[in-house]
Amino acid sequence: MTGFDWPALMRAGMRGLGLEPSVFWNLTPAELALMLGREPGDGPLNRDRLEALSRAFPDQTEAK
Repeated sequence: MTGFDWPALMRAGMRGLGLEPSVFWNLTPAELALMLGREPGDGPLNRDRLEALSRAFPDQTEAK
């Protein structure tokens, strides 16, 4: 697992949302994600999900 991008999270929370530092540091990651509008399941697209989407929506080719 990679680490958190703390500078980006701090900018989003304190500059973007206008949170005081003490409020920012008392949030859980889930609370911050919710405040930033991130819904569960919005994670990065992994290979399994890509393959599932490819099966569900195969490329269409024109018949010759």
